[in-house]
This record gives sequence, structure tokens and C-alpha cells, in this order.
Amino acid sequence: MRLVLPQRALARLLRWTRRVLFAAAVSLLGYCGFVLLDTWTFQAEERRQLGQLLTLPASARASLPAVPGGLIGRIDIPRLGLSAIIMEGTSSKTLRRAVGHIAGTALPGQPGNVGLSGHRDTFFRPLRNIRQDDLITLRTLAGDFRYRVLSTRIVAPVEVAVLEPGGNEILTLVTCYPFYFVGSAPERFVVRAERVRNKS
Repeated sequence: MRLVLPQRALARLLRWTRRVLFAAAVSLLGYCGFVLLDTWTFQAEERRQLGQLLTLPASARASLPAVPGGLIGRIDIPRLGLSAIIMEGTSSKTLRRAVGHIAGTALPGQPGNVGLSGHRDTFFRPLRNIRQDDLITLRTLAGDFRYRVLSTRIVAPVEVAVLEPGGNEILTLVTCYPFYFVGSAPERFVVRAERVRNKS
């Protein structure tokens, strides 16, 4: 059995289909524009706030707690051109606007493993080009901390051993993998770095 539509009905159906698809495309572009503008505005405001907080005496800065959604500092990887604000937590809103500090891991400057997470299609996209010995700087209220990349690896999402604390001051960056995968990525890309101490 074949469904036969009159010519006029078919033209009307196609016209409405075009309108619906056009409206959907405009809505999606509007949402993307909103997300980009919101992220840019948020990063600019938090950079300004970080600059103001860094002018406070060290004793006053040290007493500021790490609260969910609170400012931690900024990550810079100069060779990759990566520079982004770090916020406490890994909620979807936090990771949409910044790099997130993984709760339960050490804070920069503390012994243990500092865990940072970011989206592969925004802030951590440049990690696809990271290499051994690249330098990473974390500028925080407690000071500046430099790390040298030791290794990268790909793990399953359930492999949380990469965040276990160690004896040294370690930095672990985590993002989804593959970088160009469409949809929910099946693996995680992990960068491991060790703190570089300034020679006195």
C-alpha cells in the first residue's frame, strides 16, 4: 500500500518542515552563542577577581577556604597556549565555565595529588598536543606552583587510581578521550606531572 499525498499537501508539509528545521538551527546557534559568551564573561570576571585577591597579604589569602564553586586559581601551559581559571568542583556548570578541581584531591602546594578536570572540547582541547617535559603553572592564592609533565595515558572512566595520593606533589589532568569523539567519550586522557621546585 502506497501513501499518496496531493501536490498541495506535500508542498505545505515541506514548507513547515523547513520552518521547523530553521527554527531548531537558530535555537541551537543561539544556545551556542550564549554558552560561549557566558564562558568568556565568567573567565574574564574570575581573572579580575584572582588579580584582586593576589594583592592581599599572603596571610589573608591563605585563610580563604576552597568551597564548592569557589575560585582556586589559574592553569597555564605556555607551549600549548592554554590558560584557564580553576574552580572548586566538577559540576556540569563549573566544567562548562572553567577547569574544575576534583574534590578529595590535594590543593596546589599540598603534599599529594592535585586532580584537575576539563572538557576535551573546550579548555582541555590543547592537551591533545601535550608532550613530556612541558611545563604547567598553577597560579593560586597560596602561590605559584610549577609542574613538569612526566607522562600521558588513556584509561577507562572507572580507573580512579590515577587520582590516588602519592608521596610527592603530583598534578593529574583528566579529560575525555578521544578528543574528536562525538557524544559521550568512552575513555579518559590523563596527564601526569610532578612539581618542579625552585632552586635556592
